[in-house]
Amino acid sequence: MNKLVTGLVLPVLALLAFTIKNDPLPIGAALPKADNKIKDISGKELTLKSATGDNGLLVMFSCNTCPVVINNQSRTNEVCQYAQDKKVGVVLLNANEGNRASSESLEAMKQYATGQGFRWYYAEDKNHELADAFGASRTPECFLFDKTGKLVYHGAIDDNPNNAEAVNRKHLKEAIDEVTTGKDVSVKQSRSIGCSIKRKS
Repeated sequence: MNKLVTGLVLPVLALLAFTIKNDPLPIGAALPKADNKIKDISGKELTLKSATGDNGLLVMFSCNTCPVVINNQSRTNEVCQYAQDKKVGVVLLNANEGNRASSESLEAMKQYATGQGFRWYYAEDKNHELADAFGASRTPECFLFDKTGKLVYHGAIDDNPNNAEAVNRKHLKEAIDEVTTGKDVSVKQSRSIGCSIKRKS
């Protein structure tokens, strides 16, 4: 009987641990693991703290291969450039550790970023440590922090990731406008739609 109970309890505990570890970062939370060193496609190391601009930081979990990321790439480029213009630092993080040896290698990331004309950091999230700390589960998934390092927006780039022509509200752009002008962010959360982050099994 004890063996049966143990056999049932352990998988449940493992599932709970996975769920707890990946609970999304709540609005108002501080920037997690701000001093963790991460490697950019340039080969240089940085931290989220060092990448933060005068008006805050945009962290977006992304990758090279997700169809939703690819479909949204022009919008990603647009909003990342917009953030930089507003003195918000930008870091795209690739946490797909399960595919790191192939399509999500640092070299593959570099090739993808070059092809897309990235002008911001695109860094490797080794062992998905930051994704776990943020509770990120999708690509693309956005986290916007204000200049004090507090989370003010979490979610999607806009309200229609499948069709750019049908977008009614650009959630992330609006949040950037509000946080950089000292206003309260009116829409603090939205639903991210995309591919699951490929964590190590």
